Amino acid sequence: MKKIGVLTSGGDAPGMNAAIRAVVRKGIYHGLEVYGISNGFQGLMEGKMKRMELGSVGDIIHRGGTMLFSARSENFKTDEGQELAIEQLKKVGIEGLVVLGGDGSFQGAAKLTAKGIPCVGIPCTIDNDISGTDFTVGFDTALNTIIEATDKIRDTATSHERTYVIEVMGRDAGDLALWSGLANGAESVIIPERNEPFEKIIERLQRGHARGKKHSIIILAEGVGSGIELGKRIEETSKLETRVTVLGHIQRGGQPTGFDRVLASRLGAKAVDMLLDGESGIMVGIQNNQLTHHNIESVLNTPHNLDMNLYELVGELSI
Repeated sequence: MKKIGVLTSGGDAPGMNAAIRAVVRKGIYHGLEVYGISNGFQGLMEGKMKRMELGSVGDIIHRGGTMLFSARSENFKTDEGQELAIEQLKKVGIEGLVVLGGDGSFQGAAKLTAKGIPCVGIPCTIDNDISGTDFTVGFDTALNTIIEATDKIRDTATSHERTYVIEVMGRDAGDLALWSGLANGAESVIIPERNEPFEKIIERLQRGHARGKKHSIIILAEGVGSGIELGKRIEETSKLETRVTVLGHIQRGGQPTGFDRVLASRLGAKAVDMLLDGESGIMVGIQNNQLTHHNIESVLNTPHNLDMNLYELVGELSI
């Protein structure tokens, strides 16, 4: 293998740039030509490829977002789109591809693998919703963004003796809500994986209010419902003054934490090693602090499991 490509697809995640840097420099270290592909699979179909040098990825390890930009592509989901992408790769002579992203990105990588293009995936998503890895690139940074925002909200919640509902990202996975709720001492954490009775939320709030608690924090994963609607319902039922903050895309941005920079660097380098070892159709990850790899099809067909022990702990500590 002499030439490889790297692209980022789907939603951006802090640490993607660190992973790109690792892929490029590890590849060059081994004598490979490394091509950066702009705008994900859409850019691949359009032939947006540029040879990367050592300096191409200088001064990016600390930057959020992705220097290669990202896009979602409906055309790539078709056979015609995939064949066009393969044609573009063959024009340049690219023999292997590193794909940074989440579930949708890995589906694309699996399609190319099935058609003879060796692909290795790196899990990059703030939701941490990919099986086969304990952590995805970007999760830790997003988690710390939520923690910092919640700490600030707590100051005003205490000053005005209010209940605050904080809506965080997590359409199908509650990792961000659960981890931030535990880290911030939330009274309730509402996640897709567990149906929390509304009555229990109210009971917990009223119990805290009765013992003189001046404020309460409730963390809601966006996949469960609207924070605004929940806040209205809580205020109407409990008669406690309630405010809502929807953190939105602020959770995706910002400088990656040290953990995400190190994780991205390790996974990026591992992905290059896998391609050089002749591996294809796999995802690299980390489990028990050891780098691992799994078949992408297996990853896609295995549900992500949330650590429900943490959920139970939130309830035990919020009495």
